[in-house]
Amino acid sequence: MQIAKKQTKQIKLNMNDFFDKIGVLIALVILVVVLSIFAPNFATSSNIFSVLQQIAVNGIIAVGMTYVILLGGIDLSVGSIVAFTGLVVALAMKNGIPVIVALLIGILVGGAIGFLNGVLISKVKLQPFVATLGTMTMFRGLAYTITNGQPVYQLPEFFTGLAGFIGPVPKPVIIMILAFAIGGYSLKYTKFGRHMYAIGGNRVASQLSGINVKKQEMWVYTLSGICCSVAAILLTSRMGSAVATAADGYELDAIAAVAIGGTSMAGGKGSVSGTLIGALIIGVIANGLNLLNVQQGPQRFVKGLIIILAVVIEAVRERKAKN
Repeated sequence: MQIAKKQTKQIKLNMNDFFDKIGVLIALVILVVVLSIFAPNFATSSNIFSVLQQIAVNGIIAVGMTYVILLGGIDLSVGSIVAFTGLVVALAMKNGIPVIVALLIGILVGGAIGFLNGVLISKVKLQPFVATLGTMTMFRGLAYTITNGQPVYQLPEFFTGLAGFIGPVPKPVIIMILAFAIGGYSLKYTKFGRHMYAIGGNRVASQLSGINVKKQEMWVYTLSGICCSVAAILLTSRMGSAVATAADGYELDAIAAVAIGGTSMAGGKGSVSGTLIGALIIGVIANGLNLLNVQQGPQRFVKGLIIILAVVIEAVRERKAKN
């Protein structure tokens, strides 16, 4: 009898997750249709590819953010990591370091900052909000310090070509798809992914079952930093320069994508496929509002409102699931 009840509950939860994803997808379709009507230039092929290219950077950051939030954490430092890493890569190339080596240095720097976040949270036992708020401020400050607020430009052509096209498809979009594919596979088919869900669902029970929670946290924040460094490379390549103000507010976009995609802000539930849909919704809204000549202030208000609504909807779902 107990087994039958558990199976029924699990089936119900799986069906709810399925309909949640379908609901978000339907919302995206409705949004595209509405913007196609009110902003005639929206539905053109060139604009669609432009939207995809614009969301590539946020999408890659959001993959790492999905990991972090699934674990029950938060990473406010992602925008600063992108800015600082982009500057490190650009300065390395300006000082004669080969492009490939500069890229590897950038990835290592991003991973190291993520690892620092993980150490502060898992070893020093700072709250994720406090730890990543601190590193956010530190590395944004370092970005300004090492450049005196000046842009680093005239980068090698091979590097700027990373943001080019393969046929009609922007290279950053291909890299974003690969990032989501790897993220989805790791969550669904690896022990690392299963542990992430377990820790986010019940940290104490995970520790008692033998999962090394501290090690998992350090790996997750390190991977978030690596995702940021990849995003930094693509953003710097697309802009053709690195600036200390780059990626300002990108943490908001990444968190919004994860929340809209159905990942529980309390941890333990979510997917990168949902995050991809969330990133698409954020990108479509931003592009549509730009085409409709809406200023940045109202755009930020809309993003904040969307995050609140997504969290409220998730809280209602959680209460219903418990009942």
